[in-house]
Amino acid sequence: MSRIIIAVTNDLATDQRVDRTCRALAEEGWRVTLVGRRLHGSPALAPRPYGTRRMRLLFRRSALFYAEYNIRLFLLMLFSRADAFFANDTDTLLAATLASRLRHKSLYYDAHELFPDVPELQGRPRVQAVWKWVERTSLPHVTHAFTVCQSVADEYRRRYGVDMTVVRNVPIKGENMNGELKKNEKNVNTNDNLQSSISNFRLLYQGAVNIGRGIREMVDVMELLPECHLVVAGDGDVLEEMKQYSATRPWHDRVEFLGRVQPDRLRPLTAQADLGLCLLEDLGLNYRYSLPNRIADFAQAGVPVLATDFPEIHRVIEEYDTGTLFEPLPADKSGDTYRQYIARLAEAVRTALRYWSEMPPEEYRRRFTKAGEELNWQHEKYQLINVFRSPAKHP
Repeated sequence: MSRIIIAVTNDLATDQRVDRTCRALAEEGWRVTLVGRRLHGSPALAPRPYGTRRMRLLFRRSALFYAEYNIRLFLLMLFSRADAFFANDTDTLLAATLASRLRHKSLYYDAHELFPDVPELQGRPRVQAVWKWVERTSLPHVTHAFTVCQSVADEYRRRYGVDMTVVRNVPIKGENMNGELKKNEKNVNTNDNLQSSISNFRLLYQGAVNIGRGIREMVDVMELLPECHLVVAGDGDVLEEMKQYSATRPWHDRVEFLGRVQPDRLRPLTAQADLGLCLLEDLGLNYRYSLPNRIADFAQAGVPVLATDFPEIHRVIEEYDTGTLFEPLPADKSGDTYRQYIARLAEAVRTALRYWSEMPPEEYRRRFTKAGEELNWQHEKYQLINVFRSPAKHP
């Protein structure tokens, strides 16, 4: 049985894409070990059909963290009995590349995003240059590369001449469903006065609570949507800041921050939403070319989404007609321009709620059934599996 070490820099608890990858390879007969790190407060992991290892590190962030993690990952891979290595994202790529070269083993790479272009690195050209150097020197040695959408694949081809297989980040079929496809009959009303016809609507954001994800805008727009309740499910760099900001707003009782939510709890939570939110600021190519996994999560759950009109999001929403597209978030979050944006956002939410609540159930069901049949891991995973079934071609 062939062994493979798969590496990430998170604590393994909520990374559903990597978990699905590990399970798919385990089903194919690989002996998988998933390596990450243990953080203070990391939850215990439920039993999985593959091995896991979480390293305790001295450093939690900055260059020292990445250096320590890659040195320890390199040593682990170098002295392991693995037959192949699998790096997820650029922050694990250097160690995996060095180990694969020294041991003459296959190396697989999955780019979950355009790592050097993440918003946290905007305005930090020296740090971006380091990560681009890692990619430029490592990617020629990769046996096979994957990524999450066609736009990212095209950009990596333009930069480095590498061909990537697109494996979209989509949920397992049916895991987000709540019985039949959601069509909340309490909201079906042809009354033109939305305030009187619709009440207690639940808006849901799920995902990382980071900069450029529209969390502040979602909090602010609630002032104009007294008929709605906002739920934010996720952890991230600005979670505490946004919780404190929300607490200063008079309408804070209609905004709920849940923090990190385990996948088995998130799925029923998603199915209870009336409208999903996926609002992004144009903070570089990483966001502009992204296809957030929550787009497919909402579609699987039968929940329409209000999402930013970026290329990959547009492609999915247009194909399946399961949501509404909206303009990118503004960079300036003060003054009349910002207030006008919030007013337009409130109107877009109301319009979306009215549109979906008045849709005939059979049409609603038709759209989300089609999306559910195609935007699922059982369909998508064969893009990954077929690569591993082919004879390895060493660079």
